[in-house]
Amino acid sequence: MENEKLSVTQPQAGAAEESETESQGKETLADRRVEGGTDVPAPELPSDLAAAYQELREAKDALYERLLRKQAELENFRKRVQREKEDFRQHATADLVRALLPTLDGFDWALKHRDADVPAQFYQGIELIYQELLEVLKRAGLSPLETVGKIFDPHLHQAVETVPASQHRDQEIVEELQRGYKLKQRLLRPAIVKVAVAPRTETAQPASGQSAPPEDSE
Repeated sequence: MENEKLSVTQPQAGAAEESETESQGKETLADRRVEGGTDVPAPELPSDLAAAYQELREAKDALYERLLRKQAELENFRKRVQREKEDFRQHATADLVRALLPTLDGFDWALKHRDADVPAQFYQGIELIYQELLEVLKRAGLSPLETVGKIFDPHLHQAVETVPASQHRDQEIVEELQRGYKLKQRLLRPAIVKVAVAPRTETAQPASGQSAPPEDSE
Protein backbone atom coordinates (compact mmCIF):
# COMPACT_ATOMS: atom_id res chain seq x y z
CA MET A 1 0.00 0.00 0.00
CA GLU A 2 2.80 2.41 0.75
CA ASN A 3 4.33 1.74 -2.65
CA GLU A 4 1.03 2.52 -4.35
CA LYS A 5 0.71 5.84 -2.49
CA LEU A 6 4.20 6.82 -3.54
CA SER A 7 3.50 6.04 -7.15
CA VAL A 8 0.35 8.19 -7.08
CA THR A 9 2.05 11.15 -5.34
CA GLN A 10 5.00 11.43 -7.77
CA PRO A 11 2.89 12.29 -10.88
CA GLN A 12 1.14 15.05 -8.95
CA ALA A 13 4.50 16.62 -8.07
CA GLY A 14 5.58 16.47 -11.75
CA ALA A 15 2.35 18.15 -12.87
CA ALA A 16 2.93 20.94 -10.39
CA GLU A 17 6.43 21.47 -11.74
CA GLU A 18 5.16 21.57 -15.33
CA SER A 19 2.47 24.13 -14.47
CA GLU A 20 5.09 26.27 -12.71
CA THR A 21 7.37 26.09 -15.77
CA GLU A 22 4.53 27.08 -18.10
CA SER A 23 3.67 30.08 -15.93
CA GLN A 24 7.30 31.20 -15.93
CA GLY A 25 7.44 30.85 -19.70
CA LYS A 26 4.25 32.94 -20.07
CA GLU A 27 5.71 35.64 -17.83
CA THR A 28 8.95 35.66 -19.84
CA LEU A 29 7.02 35.92 -23.11
CA ALA A 30 4.99 38.80 -21.70
CA ASP A 31 8.16 40.53 -20.56
CA ARG A 32 9.65 40.12 -24.04
CA ARG A 33 6.57 41.58 -25.69
CA VAL A 34 6.80 44.61 -23.43
CA GLU A 35 10.54 44.96 -24.06
CA GLY A 36 10.01 44.48 -27.82
CA GLY A 37 7.73 47.45 -27.94
CA THR A 38 4.48 45.83 -29.00
CA ASP A 39 2.73 47.27 -26.00
CA VAL A 40 4.60 50.65 -26.11
CA PRO A 41 2.42 53.45 -27.47
CA ALA A 42 3.42 54.92 -30.89
CA PRO A 43 5.18 58.34 -30.89
CA GLU A 44 3.02 61.33 -31.60
CA LEU A 45 3.34 62.87 -35.09
CA PRO A 46 4.12 66.59 -35.44
CA SER A 47 1.11 68.79 -35.88
CA ASP A 48 2.46 70.38 -39.10
CA LEU A 49 3.70 67.51 -41.30
CA ALA A 50 4.44 69.79 -44.29
CA ALA A 51 6.74 72.03 -42.24
CA ALA A 52 8.50 69.03 -40.71
CA TYR A 53 9.00 67.49 -44.16
CA GLN A 54 10.35 70.77 -45.52
CA GLU A 55 12.76 71.05 -42.61
CA LEU A 56 14.05 67.53 -43.17
CA ARG A 57 14.37 68.20 -46.90
CA GLU A 58 16.41 71.34 -46.30
CA ALA A 59 18.66 69.51 -43.85
CA LYS A 60 19.20 66.71 -46.39
CA ASP A 61 20.02 69.21 -49.17
CA ALA A 62 22.46 71.02 -46.90
CA LEU A 63 24.23 67.78 -46.05
CA TYR A 64 24.35 66.80 -49.73
CA GLU A 65 25.84 70.15 -50.75
CA ARG A 66 28.39 69.84 -47.97
CA LEU A 67 29.30 66.37 -49.18
CA LEU A 68 29.76 67.63 -52.76
CA ARG A 69 31.89 70.52 -51.52
CA LYS A 70 34.10 68.19 -49.51
CA GLN A 71 34.48 65.87 -52.48
CA ALA A 72 35.47 68.82 -54.70
CA GLU A 73 37.99 70.01 -52.11
CA LEU A 74 39.45 66.51 -51.88
CA GLU A 75 39.72 66.25 -55.68
CA ASN A 76 41.40 69.67 -55.90
CA PHE A 77 43.81 68.67 -53.16
CA ARG A 78 44.66 65.46 -54.98
CA LYS A 79 45.28 67.34 -58.24
CA ARG A 80 47.40 69.95 -56.48
CA VAL A 81 49.56 67.30 -54.83
CA GLN A 82 49.95 65.49 -58.16
CA ARG A 83 50.89 68.75 -59.89
CA GLU A 84 53.42 69.62 -57.20
CA LYS A 85 54.98 66.18 -57.48
CA GLU A 86 55.21 66.53 -61.26
CA ASP A 87 56.71 70.02 -60.97
CA PHE A 88 59.26 68.76 -58.48
CA ARG A 89 60.15 65.86 -60.75
CA GLN A 90 60.51 68.14 -63.77
CA HIS A 91 62.57 70.63 -61.79
CA ALA A 92 64.93 67.89 -60.62
CA THR A 93 65.17 66.53 -64.17
CA ALA A 94 65.82 70.01 -65.57
CA ASP A 95 68.67 70.59 -63.11
CA LEU A 96 70.30 67.29 -64.03
CA VAL A 97 69.91 67.78 -67.78
CA ARG A 98 71.14 71.39 -67.58
CA ALA A 99 74.26 70.16 -65.78
CA LEU A 100 74.93 67.71 -68.63
CA LEU A 101 74.62 70.29 -71.43
CA PRO A 102 78.34 71.27 -71.31
CA THR A 103 79.18 67.59 -71.82
CA LEU A 104 76.95 67.51 -74.91
CA ASP A 105 78.63 70.69 -76.14
CA GLY A 106 82.04 69.07 -75.71
CA PHE A 107 81.00 66.02 -77.74
CA ASP A 108 79.44 68.23 -80.39
CA TRP A 109 82.53 70.42 -80.68
CA ALA A 110 84.87 67.40 -80.86
CA LEU A 111 82.83 65.84 -83.69
CA LYS A 112 82.69 69.09 -85.67
CA HIS A 113 86.44 69.83 -85.35
CA ARG A 114 88.07 66.54 -86.23
CA ASP A 115 91.81 66.18 -86.46
CA ALA A 116 93.07 64.46 -89.57
CA ASP A 117 95.91 62.82 -87.62
CA VAL A 118 93.47 61.10 -85.25
CA PRO A 119 92.19 57.66 -86.41
CA ALA A 120 88.61 57.50 -87.60
CA GLN A 121 87.84 54.72 -85.11
CA PHE A 122 88.42 57.18 -82.28
CA TYR A 123 85.76 59.55 -83.56
CA GLN A 124 83.43 56.65 -84.20
CA GLY A 125 83.69 55.70 -80.52
CA ILE A 126 83.07 59.32 -79.46
CA GLU A 127 80.05 59.56 -81.75
CA LEU A 128 78.64 56.30 -80.37
CA ILE A 129 78.96 57.52 -76.77
CA TYR A 130 77.48 60.88 -77.73
CA GLN A 131 74.46 59.29 -79.40
CA GLU A 132 73.82 56.98 -76.45
CA LEU A 133 73.94 59.89 -74.01
CA LEU A 134 71.70 61.97 -76.25
CA GLU A 135 69.14 59.16 -76.53
CA VAL A 136 68.98 58.79 -72.75
CA LEU A 137 68.36 62.53 -72.38
CA LYS A 138 65.76 62.46 -75.16
CA ARG A 139 63.82 59.82 -73.24
CA ALA A 140 63.85 62.26 -70.31
CA GLY A 141 62.23 64.89 -72.55
CA LEU A 142 65.24 66.71 -74.04
CA SER A 143 65.01 67.81 -77.68
CA PRO A 144 67.44 70.03 -79.69
CA LEU A 145 66.19 73.18 -81.38
CA GLU A 146 66.16 73.50 -85.15
CA THR A 147 68.25 76.46 -86.26
CA VAL A 148 70.03 76.54 -89.64
CA GLY A 149 67.60 77.44 -92.43
CA LYS A 150 64.87 78.50 -90.00
CA ILE A 151 63.61 82.03 -89.44
CA PHE A 152 65.01 83.69 -86.35
CA ASP A 153 62.70 83.42 -83.31
CA PRO A 154 63.69 85.63 -80.36
CA HIS A 155 61.86 83.26 -78.01
CA LEU A 156 64.11 80.34 -79.03
CA HIS A 157 67.27 81.83 -80.52
CA GLN A 158 69.89 84.33 -79.45
CA ALA A 159 71.59 86.22 -82.30
CA VAL A 160 75.17 87.33 -81.65
CA GLU A 161 76.13 88.24 -85.21
CA THR A 162 74.42 89.31 -88.43
CA VAL A 163 75.60 88.76 -92.01
CA PRO A 164 74.34 90.29 -95.29
CA ALA A 165 71.47 88.32 -96.75
CA SER A 166 72.83 88.08 -100.27
CA GLN A 167 72.03 84.37 -100.62
CA HIS A 168 69.62 83.97 -97.72
CA ARG A 169 66.25 85.24 -96.66
CA ASP A 170 65.96 88.13 -94.28
CA GLN A 171 66.16 86.94 -90.64
CA GLU A 172 67.23 83.45 -91.73
CA ILE A 173 69.62 81.58 -89.45
CA VAL A 174 72.79 80.81 -91.39
CA GLU A 175 75.00 79.26 -88.68
CA GLU A 176 74.61 77.70 -85.27
CA LEU A 177 77.30 78.60 -82.74
CA GLN A 178 75.80 76.76 -79.76
CA ARG A 179 72.94 74.30 -79.82
CA GLY A 180 69.77 75.11 -77.93
CA TYR A 181 67.47 72.61 -76.21
CA LYS A 182 63.91 72.17 -75.00
CA LEU A 183 62.81 70.01 -72.11
CA LYS A 184 59.21 68.81 -72.49
CA GLN A 185 58.09 71.79 -74.56
CA ARG A 186 59.85 74.23 -72.22
CA LEU A 187 62.92 76.16 -73.30
CA LEU A 188 65.96 74.92 -71.42
CA ARG A 189 68.62 76.95 -73.26
CA PRO A 190 68.33 79.22 -76.33
CA ALA A 191 70.46 78.54 -79.38
CA ILE A 192 73.24 81.01 -80.19
CA VAL A 193 73.17 81.72 -83.92
CA LYS A 194 74.18 83.99 -86.80
CA VAL A 195 71.34 85.66 -88.67
CA ALA A 196 71.15 86.99 -92.23
CA VAL A 197 69.86 90.53 -92.56
CA ALA A 198 68.71 92.14 -95.79
CA PRO A 199 70.55 95.39 -96.65
CA ARG A 200 68.62 98.58 -96.13
CA THR A 201 67.42 100.34 -99.27
CA GLU A 202 68.91 103.79 -99.81
CA THR A 203 66.73 106.85 -100.12
CA ALA A 204 65.63 107.36 -103.72
CA GLN A 205 67.47 110.21 -105.54
CA PRO A 206 65.54 112.72 -107.66
CA ALA A 207 65.42 111.92 -111.38
CA SER A 208 67.66 113.87 -113.80
CA GLY A 209 66.21 117.18 -114.94
CA GLN A 210 64.12 117.49 -111.78
CA SER A 211 65.15 119.81 -109.05
CA ALA A 212 64.97 118.88 -105.45
CA PRO A 213 62.07 120.33 -103.49
CA PRO A 214 62.93 123.75 -102.09
CA GLU A 215 63.77 124.01 -98.46
CA ASP A 216 61.40 125.80 -96.19
CA SER A 217 62.48 129.39 -95.60
CA GLU A 218 62.76 130.52 -92.11
